[in-house]
Amino acid sequence: MAQLIKIYEDNPNQKELERIVKAMRAGALVIYPTDTVYGLGCDITNKPALEKIARIKGVKLEKANFSFICEDLSNLSDYVSQIDSHTFKILKRNLPGPYTFILPGNNNLPTVFKKKKTVGIRVPDNNIAIELVKLLGNPIISTSIKDEDEVVEYTTDPSLIAEKWDNLVDYVIDGGYGGNIGSTIVDLTEDEPIIIREGKGSIDL
Repeated sequence: MAQLIKIYEDNPNQKELERIVKAMRAGALVIYPTDTVYGLGCDITNKPALEKIARIKGVKLEKANFSFICEDLSNLSDYVSQIDSHTFKILKRNLPGPYTFILPGNNNLPTVFKKKKTVGIRVPDNNIAIELVKLLGNPIISTSIKDEDEVVEYTTDPSLIAEKWDNLVDYVIDGGYGGNIGSTIVDLTEDEPIIIREGKGSIDL
């Protein structure tokens, strides 16, 4: 059964976050707020947890297009191969923010993602998400939680999310109502930015 835990973005409860992070290191799945929609995430270094998320999403892990939720841009070189100054300026200008940037991956990617040539990087403008990553000490692998409802693509009420995902995840962090528009996805692997999906972030990069 999923534990629903109320955490305030303005002043995130460190003890509660530390408890959740400890569980994530042991393989827990967590639904948490971002600056767009609620995300489903786990510790990037925990393979069984990664496999669980892939199963939930109905995809093969090595082919899954999950985002890497990062604390800031300082650890970019951990997973991203060299990028030019123009690309870095775009990232610096728009992050933290409601964007997923597709960048060229490097050889340090976790073993399960070694075959992937690109990686989706997110630095959400949300204290809870950033504190989780900071306490964990490495990125969170993340994917948006979709709704089966044809009209509403994303569930925004944390208590409804907890009901729906009760048997699939370990924790749902209630950070207030979420948004219902996903991040803008931008491919930065070519000479010019390519908008893959227009979402909450402005496409005027």
